[in-house]
Amino acid sequence: MDLKAGLWQKQTLKLAMTQELTQAIALLQYSAQELAAFLEAKSMENPLMQVDFKNISNFDASMDRARKTRKKTFERDQKNLIEQIGAGTSDTLEDYLLSQLNMLKVTPEEKLILHELIENIDENGYLNLRREDLVSRFCVDEEIVDCAFFKLQALEPAGIGANDLKECLLLQLTRQKRTPENELARTIMRDHFLLFAEKKWKALAKMLNIDVKEIQKVHDDIQQLNPKPGAAFQREKPAYIVPDVVVKREGNELSVSVFDALIPKISFNEGYFQQLSGHKDPEVNKFLQEKQGDYQWIHRSLEQRKETLLKVSMKIIEKQQEFFLIGPEHLKPMTMREVADELEIHESTVSRTVREKYMQTPTGTHELKSFFTSAIATTENDQASSQKVKAAIERFIKEEDKKKPISDQKLVLMLEDEEGMVVSRRTVAKYRDQLGIPSSSKRKRFD
Repeated sequence: MDLKAGLWQKQTLKLAMTQELTQAIALLQYSAQELAAFLEAKSMENPLMQVDFKNISNFDASMDRARKTRKKTFERDQKNLIEQIGAGTSDTLEDYLLSQLNMLKVTPEEKLILHELIENIDENGYLNLRREDLVSRFCVDEEIVDCAFFKLQALEPAGIGANDLKECLLLQLTRQKRTPENELARTIMRDHFLLFAEKKWKALAKMLNIDVKEIQKVHDDIQQLNPKPGAAFQREKPAYIVPDVVVKREGNELSVSVFDALIPKISFNEGYFQQLSGHKDPEVNKFLQEKQGDYQWIHRSLEQRKETLLKVSMKIIEKQQEFFLIGPEHLKPMTMREVADELEIHESTVSRTVREKYMQTPTGTHELKSFFTSAIATTENDQASSQKVKAAIERFIKEEDKKKPISDQKLVLMLEDEEGMVVSRRTVAKYRDQLGIPSSSKRKRFD
């Protein structure tokens, strides 16, 4: 065995990820907002690249004008409504509670504790402070803390300041008129909440010596209560989805275009380049060459991004024509590998192209990746998409007899007999959960 040191030449082939290639991959998967931020950052470090945001500001301005128009219309309609004077117009839940607190008779100690409680209420109206912690923190008797809790939970909206869902519902029930039904509801909420929530109503009815129909009535009444009393005060700004691709239909013809109104336009700063070209300092010339190459790469990458997005979108339309011409329930199974093979690109390129991008269609705006669904076998040796199976499950459950809801196993048989779809019970249960539909035992009604 020769262990001597020496020098040898060896030829190998390997793929090297250059910085330009890495950036090109990242640029392809950027959403419109991410791409705009990227170009803005690049323009700060490259004086030869000019970024024009005029198209974006015009787009935003048109949306802003629409908002102002709606606001003026609302203000005009509300101007002469005397009954609106004095109505609760607090911006936040905290402001609303503090305004009520000012009308209560409270001691200085209670006021301090109430302010602390109100500041710690979450966006849904719940409070997770322990009484014993407040007793030690404010050095007061437990009775004072209990009194502060009681006064807080007596404020509007009903159910505010509860520790959990059970207490929240109980607080709302205690505000209602005392009737036999109300007393039963309070007893169930207070002493048998888990049995009620898990819908083990037969055992609960036997325990309370009542009919199951009475528990069903309690359930219907509980549904009218508010599980998140503080949520109504949340003022979230509306989120606008701007499509990256627009599909238009004329008869049976479909056309597609890339919507780039939110992507800033870039141009080459020729004046600055000519001014510094031929400079005596070689470092300046080297800098100009690097920045010129950087601009050219970004320009090519933007064109390639647009071209790839258009190609993938056209292939989606080609393979999903029934979806666009007939309806969403006709979505066919389609994989990214299938599209990648037909376009002769890598599967990861398709994945990056559809990432966080949306397509505006005659049937609404859809996320591009939602067009890729797994295939389900059928009895006719054909294939159906998972979306089509979900639609069938949703329809069957919507039309079922709620006194005898359809089990997952029966759904398997119905899908095969009526729709020709071969699906396992486990798959049906998974799709039902994804649709937010509870199991058959929890859908059953007893009236």
